[in-house]
Amino acid sequence: MAEPMVGQDAVAFFLLAEQVSQAVKVVQSGQGADEVFGGYFWYPRMAAETGDALERFRRHYFDRDHAEFLETVASIYHGTDYTAQLIAERLTDSDADEYLDQVLRLDVTTLIVDDPVKRVDNMTMAWGLEARVPFLDHELVELAMQLPPGLKIGGGGKQVLKTIARGLLPDAVIDRPKGYFPVPALKFVRGPFLDFMRDILNSRVCRERGLFQRAYLDTLLAEPEAHLTRLLGSKLWHSALLELWLQLNIDPAARVND
Repeated sequence: MAEPMVGQDAVAFFLLAEQVSQAVKVVQSGQGADEVFGGYFWYPRMAAETGDALERFRRHYFDRDHAEFLETVASIYHGTDYTAQLIAERLTDSDADEYLDQVLRLDVTTLIVDDPVKRVDNMTMAWGLEARVPFLDHELVELAMQLPPGLKIGGGGKQVLKTIARGLLPDAVIDRPKGYFPVPALKFVRGPFLDFMRDILNSRVCRERGLFQRAYLDTLLAEPEAHLTRLLGSKLWHSALLELWLQLNIDPAARVND
């Protein structure tokens, strides 16, 4: 990746693409269906919340509050809560009828561009595999954005897609539990993976960089499986991944000589 990317499924997509590329060179991906048609579990929770748009979003989506961020990094990096400012501005853009319309618009225009789609594209192209994303066809997205949010989040999510597919696909496919691309070793951190992350965060180059507050890292390392984000990602992995990326891309010589 050309930038740090903490999503566990980047690893899963990389390994999957390695295998698939041995048989085919083009695949179709369901990427974007959840963001366009309201498939994630947190959308109904956000819709049921009260309060201003930013707070309703922050309670379910931010991986840590600004106060925790200040505990995470050295004081030289302390400042305004720019994340909250950006999200508040994007959520309150015009032309959204309901709160969930604001959230889905933000996800489709910002989140998915800079995170999920980038992950899948990079990981598949790393193996010469082309992944096409029909759910992100601009005409389909424009049509979906005109639908009431209730048609999307109903029935456990993606209700309108399920209704269209009923009778065309087996019910067992339509109604099966939602699946992800989990990488348990990056969430339930133990054994060699814990040793790997501990070595990165305790390395001389990490300490000399001074990006993280040691007390925060020590807290994560003391209970490696206890500190998860609101979307159930490992905060230890987030920290180790960022430091590893910096070591590989900013100062590789320092890491080799460590």
